[in-house]
Amino acid sequence: MKSQQSTSGAAQTAPEFFSTDVAEARRFYLDLNPPRNRQLVVVCGGIERCTPGYAIRRETFPFYSIEYAARGRGEVKLKGRAYSLKPGRLFSYGPGIPHQITGDAAEPLVKYFVDFAGTRAQALLRSCGLPGGRVSEVFPSDAPRALFDELIEAGLRVRPESAELCAKLLECLALRIAGARAPLAGAETHAFATYQHCRAYVEQHALRLRTLEQMAGECHVNNAYLCRLFRRYDNQSPYQYLLRLKMNYAAERLKQPGALVKQVAEESGYADPFHFSRVFTSVFGLSPTAFHRLGQGNL
Repeated sequence: MKSQQSTSGAAQTAPEFFSTDVAEARRFYLDLNPPRNRQLVVVCGGIERCTPGYAIRRETFPFYSIEYAARGRGEVKLKGRAYSLKPGRLFSYGPGIPHQITGDAAEPLVKYFVDFAGTRAQALLRSCGLPGGRVSEVFPSDAPRALFDELIEAGLRVRPESAELCAKLLECLALRIAGARAPLAGAETHAFATYQHCRAYVEQHALRLRTLEQMAGECHVNNAYLCRLFRRYDNQSPYQYLLRLKMNYAAERLKQPGALVKQVAEESGYADPFHFSRVFTSVFGLSPTAFHRLGQGNL
């Protein structure tokens, strides 16, 4: 990780609210005085590898913020309530929200952050389950990392389109967080752990599994409960998830030179290549044969 910052427009000095308790950082800042009438404006963002003694204490903050713990441990206090920080935990704060962030000396934090403003800022936080002063968690724990990295790259490029691109990436980040949310420790912990186990099992054995009954039986749960778990935490049925895994595998195989539809169908768990073709076409909008030709540049 490099110590790197960028500005957009006129030269600026780094904002005072950037912590100095960091060993390394990649941080950017765009507009520290954003127009009040804009819907969504990214002010700054970055990734910080914190020192063992990392500590921030603020009674308020001029912008809305999402922070994401990627590695290490720590603690955040929001409105006086303490929450542990570990990989996959996110939290938010903003104007009028007291917050304290401290790192674990034994496992220093590595965390991403993005600060933003605008008339839609609060609505965006609510949309991803992070209204100001809340903590959330995502599964898998690295779910938001790629979008945070892309956001940082966009901010560091210092291009005319950087501000608009960062705002769009922030919206994508909110969608990613919303889609990957997991329950914090509490009543749903056991149910979510069961879902994680079932999901991992289906992913590992996707090519062999064929029916809902088979999935449920091998995961040692009943059909209805398996469906409820996937609907609650994945917004799809377990069979839809299985189908997508099979078709993704098939698509990768069909990209290879010399791949035969009948062979790929058998590998994907379909004895009938015509049934396989119908399912593949319903998922991707192209027949397996047409997809294979497209992959070989023959369309």
